[in-house]
Amino acid sequence: MKEGCVSQHTKPTRSVSLPVLGGTSESSTEIKTSRTSRWRAAALITLNLLMIAHFVQWRLSGSTVTPIEPSEAMQTLQTGAVNAGFIFFALAILATLIFGRFVCGWGCHLLALQDLCAWLMRKIGLTPRPFRSRLLVFVPLIVALYMFVWPTIGRWIVQPADQPLIPEFTDHLVTSEFWATFPPFWVAVPFLFICGFMTVYFLGSKGFCTYACPYGGFFGLADKVAPGRIRVTDACNGCGHCTAACTSNVLVHAEVKQHGMVVDPGCMKCMDCVSVCPNDALYFGFGKPAGAVGRSVKKNYSLSWPEEALAAMVFCASFFAVWDVYQLVPMLMALGIAGVTTFLFLRTLRLFGPGDVSFHRFNLRSADSIKKSGWAFLAFSVAWIGLNAHSGWVRYHERAGAIAFAKVHIPDELALAQADPSEWLDRNDRANIAEGRDHFERAMNAGLFVNKESLSKLAWFEYLSGEAAQAVSTLDIAANHQDGTQRAMSLYYRGAVLNRLGDYRGALTDLDKALAERPDLITAREERGESLWQLGQRDTAVKEWQQALDGNPRLALSCNFLAGAARANGNSDAASDYEKRADQLTPKDARFHWMLASRLSNVGMRDLAEKHFALAAKLDPALLLRRKLLPGGRP
Repeated sequence: MKEGCVSQHTKPTRSVSLPVLGGTSESSTEIKTSRTSRWRAAALITLNLLMIAHFVQWRLSGSTVTPIEPSEAMQTLQTGAVNAGFIFFALAILATLIFGRFVCGWGCHLLALQDLCAWLMRKIGLTPRPFRSRLLVFVPLIVALYMFVWPTIGRWIVQPADQPLIPEFTDHLVTSEFWATFPPFWVAVPFLFICGFMTVYFLGSKGFCTYACPYGGFFGLADKVAPGRIRVTDACNGCGHCTAACTSNVLVHAEVKQHGMVVDPGCMKCMDCVSVCPNDALYFGFGKPAGAVGRSVKKNYSLSWPEEALAAMVFCASFFAVWDVYQLVPMLMALGIAGVTTFLFLRTLRLFGPGDVSFHRFNLRSADSIKKSGWAFLAFSVAWIGLNAHSGWVRYHERAGAIAFAKVHIPDELALAQADPSEWLDRNDRANIAEGRDHFERAMNAGLFVNKESLSKLAWFEYLSGEAAQAVSTLDIAANHQDGTQRAMSLYYRGAVLNRLGDYRGALTDLDKALAERPDLITAREERGESLWQLGQRDTAVKEWQQALDGNPRLALSCNFLAGAARANGNSDAASDYEKRADQLTPKDARFHWMLASRLSNVGMRDLAEKHFALAAKLDPALLLRRKLLPGGRP
């Protein structure tokens, strides 16, 4: 009978008598309690306390060492920013090349959660049963290659010939944005629950490590060449206590009998097998690596080959359905969800097939009928898979809307130059806007959560469609759900649109909030200067434009605003200087001149506006027909 399908009616216990394989009956004893497990538990608890202390130190001081998290190494590979996560990951790989997967067993917070879940399950009489798949074990390595190798390959493909392939390394060991790359707290909690607990309940102890952890993908490769391994002496009598004590689902007794050492890369050097051996026959030592011997011992798998193929398809479908849905679900959480979904889907199919089906100590189906526990399992499975399918539907529309958004190429500056930018859109732009808007609205109407990024994009589609007032309302909702840079940008765009609609006080309020979030947002200062100018606070407006120009000396619009303000104040010399500087910064682009003209016309600087209208028409005479200019050059 395949592993994972065996009946589990009896209450499992860890202290069981195992028959001696090739030994004497006198050697059959109860399994000892591992002394090493207590030391490992203490190490993992200390690790989690240090992580909490790291977070608290950041909250109190405002800056700290960058997260000591392997995923941070992606930033180093992409931008060259050397952080603590990259250093830790590099040292962990080097240590694994020598000692094997000690770092996984003794220094991973997610493994600590999995061990805690397995311990709690045993306390209530449930023993985690390993779900063994031939194909899904390759998921961690595939994801690891995508995370850490693909960025370099992608840069090699698209990198300009005059740019180095390897980015210049810079120091990024200290940060004030410690949580920037982590999900919000209310996502982190279910993330830890799913990846640390549910994967153990459904996939067995170390379920997340086996089928989801991308770092384990590299650690597993490094372990194959590591000389440090669990090895055996002649004192071994094959009692099997080591295998019973192993929480990494390794067939220790069989491997040491066949190879003289543990060769399974899933061995995380927890040392429980060494601790419980009644003959002290196991030890950690150095010698020939696992890669130098033949294949590992034959295992019993939970799935047939047709089921393996189906499992791979379900896993991929579930992963892509939930990954980044609502801009919330991180990759590792999506991998954990996909593993659980795959198990539930396959076990549900077996409920309607021949034979008995059990799960832990629960009898789901026997005597050709589904039992009460089976119906409860089925209800949970249908709800879970249904939620996956719903997330996939939402994610499809979010993705389709984002693709349509990327196909609209009207520059922000040109679009924001007037209240209705729709006349600048060609047929393709209009089609993409309509399609993208429909996708975003479908996703939002059916979604269980708010996608903050999609809201901002929907607002932009509304504005480009000529519905500026609706865009203002959507941007207000977006800003209320966002924080940091995202919130600053939504407030900036809302303030800019309100300026075009003539609500200068409302615009000033939003622009002030945007600058409170991002004081370096220069374009918000330009817009704020326009609001102040229209409200009659012209001296303050001039100071705002000057401050924007100080922040970026190449702002042609601010130079033109200052030139117009100087001319309005009768300061012709200053006006001439600013105008000459603006002309040097202005590209020979008809639409850029048209943008300047529109913005200057909005604040009543007519002479400068007419100058840029004329230059725009000279560079592109078709603009005269398109915009239907009046004799005076005004639209």
